Amino acid sequence: MAKRNKIRIKVGREIDLMRTACQTASAILQEVAAFIEPGKTTREVDQFAGELMKLRGCRSAFLGYRGFPAYTCISLNEEVVHGIGSARIIQPGDIVSLDVGIVQNGWIGDNALTVAVGEISEETKRLLVATEQSLYEAIAHARAGTRLADLCGAVEEYVKPRGFSVVREFVGHGVGRDLHEEPQVPNYRPQGKTPILESGMTLAIEPMVNAGVPYVKILSDGWTVITEDRRPSAHFEHTVLITDGDPEILTDRPRTALPEQWGL
Repeated sequence: MAKRNKIRIKVGREIDLMRTACQTASAILQEVAAFIEPGKTTREVDQFAGELMKLRGCRSAFLGYRGFPAYTCISLNEEVVHGIGSARIIQPGDIVSLDVGIVQNGWIGDNALTVAVGEISEETKRLLVATEQSLYEAIAHARAGTRLADLCGAVEEYVKPRGFSVVREFVGHGVGRDLHEEPQVPNYRPQGKTPILESGMTLAIEPMVNAGVPYVKILSDGWTVITEDRRPSAHFEHTVLITDGDPEILTDRPRTALPEQWGL
């Protein structure tokens, strides 16, 4: 594994192993999303995810990371990221953001999506659709020779005209053998010179988009991030490989927040 300005370049079998880990992470995320329904607690959802990880021969990349106490991050409604499974009961009309990261054969797979539970408000439907689409707007710039700033800027440039805001305190990141590698991948166009993307870089691109203000705060558990105005937030994430051609979405899955399903 080579380095370019501290950014790790994956080659050969490293890419194969990471691809496998990401496929596993994607499969688990989709199974956990399908498990969600009204009446279940977020702790039940987290425990289900932990069982799937054991069945698939991997472990959580989050459990124990800097003391994090759960297998997954489960964040409801106004919770942005890093929510911890608890006795909180999922209700009709909730949105549930699921972030699943696993370690398999020494490599990380990291991905996230936001699930609608039953009927949700029109504004929240638009929030989910815009957030997921902004992820793909960013991925379209994940090409060798492109400045990282263009990828990052694509998220805010898509969601802002639609009346939404991006969280600035928490960002995407490089990923590989470690959960958080260089570079940071914000969801807005950073100031100054940013790296040029190269084949073999692997990025966790993860728009975190708020219905209201971009400001957030952390709850007393030291982890759960909520919107300052308590309005909803959505989170979608893919791990993406930069290639000499089109970007490869290593955590590929069917899209879930499609405008046609809600008549938008």
